[in-house]
Amino acid sequence: MTQPINQPIRFYHRNAIQEVSGASTTRTVLQYLREDARCTGTKEGCAEGDCGACTVVIGEPDGAGGVAFKAVNACVQFLPTLDGRALFTVEDLRQPDGTLHPVQQALVDCHGSQCGFCTPGFAMSMFALYEKHGHATTGCAGACEKTTPSRQEISNALTGNLCRCTGYRPIIDAAERMFDQAPLAPVNVQALARTLDTLRRDDTFHYEHAGRRFDAPRTVEALAKIKAGKPDVRILAGSTDIGLWVTKQLRDLGDIVYVGQIESFKHVETTDEWIEIGAGVTVERAYAELVKTYPELEETRERFASLPIRNAGTLGGNVANGSPIGDSMPGLIALNARVVLQSVDGTREMALEDLYIAYQKKDMAENEFVAAIRVPTRRAERANLRFRAYKLSKRFDSDISAVYAAFAFIADGDAIREPRLAYGGMAATPKRATHAEAVLADAHWHEATAQAAMLALGQDYAPLTDMRASSDYRLDTAKSLLYRFWLETRPHDPLDKSKLDVRAIELVEAK
Repeated sequence: MTQPINQPIRFYHRNAIQEVSGASTTRTVLQYLREDARCTGTKEGCAEGDCGACTVVIGEPDGAGGVAFKAVNACVQFLPTLDGRALFTVEDLRQPDGTLHPVQQALVDCHGSQCGFCTPGFAMSMFALYEKHGHATTGCAGACEKTTPSRQEISNALTGNLCRCTGYRPIIDAAERMFDQAPLAPVNVQALARTLDTLRRDDTFHYEHAGRRFDAPRTVEALAKIKAGKPDVRILAGSTDIGLWVTKQLRDLGDIVYVGQIESFKHVETTDEWIEIGAGVTVERAYAELVKTYPELEETRERFASLPIRNAGTLGGNVANGSPIGDSMPGLIALNARVVLQSVDGTREMALEDLYIAYQKKDMAENEFVAAIRVPTRRAERANLRFRAYKLSKRFDSDISAVYAAFAFIADGDAIREPRLAYGGMAATPKRATHAEAVLADAHWHEATAQAAMLALGQDYAPLTDMRASSDYRLDTAKSLLYRFWLETRPHDPLDKSKLDVRAIELVEAK
């Protein structure tokens, strides 16, 4: 087999095409900026994508002749993933004549900075929002009419940035004020799109350093071939978890194959039966599509990590990782989602819950990878679906769940058909509550039924105690969330409360 030629990493930064060789395959974008490019405005706070001090903006072709701008965390993104993209940092905001960008001027006018350490990250999140509501979404090269986002949209855009000084109000005020400044288009989108087109590779990008390989195939077939030839190769998508293996655990990842350049992985297709989401679709885009059919997932969409993490992380990566506290799996399992696996031998499909065997162990052949996730639509036979998803964490924004619960059933009058209860944070894998489901199956949806199912949860789970919650707290809140589901979906025929406890016990014993 012919050894592929080692190619330099090529990307657009500081108004020029940069070519980088000799850097580690897992060197982070933050390390490159501060130590090599000497762009020290970008800060390191947590090195795990939590605080937002390292926020930068990535520009990549949007498929329609323009450029999509996304705020991401530089501390967990590996430098070779920049190949073919544009990188913007706080140093790019001020104009050559010294004029401040509207983002910067608004922060000054609204006193949005005190110690200043977090300010560059906030500025870049605001810059991405500024571009989203201006010329970047329309493709024009000059200043365009801008639409002002709501205060809630501004807050959502800043979920990945933490500040210990200002209390956030002045920063949110500045994000509103920046649209009142004199219009400014620092990025010539059409010219940038043409530049990025010159960086586009038609075949697999291959980069090597110190005996470690980084391959970025452009087709699923090329990925399957790489995976078949080296089954232990590390598959990299959004780097929002794997990045921490390097920055926090100092792990050697070995050879890496990056799936972020495979266009067919970025498809979302909705038919009468399925919403099919490619493995490379970002969490932000995936949930934007899912909430069109399942608006009950809107809060999950807003609270899934932070916007920079959702901009980088993929739904396929979250599913393939299979963390017991991953926020996507319980909701998808409750909706009876399926996962499509692929290899050189073809594709196969299974129920999502069947993918997880034990902690960090999945029912996958060594040459297989996740290709897509398929979520049933709300077709006629599912028109009476009752569905809710709840996240319990210490912070509302940008926090890992202590317990995540998702519940669904088909309402046949006041009877329960096909109940599906799934939890995260309660076991070594995302797991259905089969005992509680047995209590609910074909029963009437009354408070006694809900209480019986709550009692049965004790047979389904024996959760661990860790830094996020105790075992007792997890089990108690798991029951409480199920009761909340009852309160939100109950029919309007309450039972005699004096009979509830007796009937609950009888139902448990009968099942």
